[in-house]
Amino acid sequence: MSRWEPNARERLLRAAVESFAERGYDTVTVAEITERAGLTKRTFFRHFADKREVLFVGQDILSRMFTEAIAAAPAEATPVEAVTAALMATEPAFEPDRRAQARKIQQVIAKHSELRERSLLKHAKLTATMAEALRARGIPDPAASLAAEIGGLAFTTGFARWVEPANEREFTEVVREALDELVAATTQLGSPLSP
Repeated sequence: MSRWEPNARERLLRAAVESFAERGYDTVTVAEITERAGLTKRTFFRHFADKREVLFVGQDILSRMFTEAIAAAPAEATPVEAVTAALMATEPAFEPDRRAQARKIQQVIAKHSELRERSLLKHAKLTATMAEALRARGIPDPAASLAAEIGGLAFTTGFARWVEPANEREFTEVVREALDELVAATTQLGSPLSP
């Protein structure tokens, strides 16, 4: 194998996802992933701690996008407007050509409880990142935490809609729709239940 490894991370990700989809997550080894990608195990472990982490690549990038977008929101932005900016800033991470791979990843995750647990942890960390960024803007709790929770729920709801087989809409469109629905629902929280 050559020393020069163009797009090693993407090659490993693609090889892993294809292998998991074909043979199941539990049966695929790191050695099989690297062989399929035409890379070495050493290269694999430079990019990922283990095969599970292949499925959750990009969390650090999303956290950085959220933090930077919230910090860059106009000074007069409300907490929800700052969260909206964070969610819209993720557009480059969810290009339409990544949707098919994201669908396969979600199918693998859905079949394994340990992966679903890791997915929930990822969601919690992204939500905490938004809350921290909102607090750094001077937004106190509980407003910062509540806005971040709404943003986190909008993110996961939007992502679930984006990977639905029939969906062809852009990620930012579906995540914005989810956020708008959640914000509208908060106005009903103080209203009496109708019979």
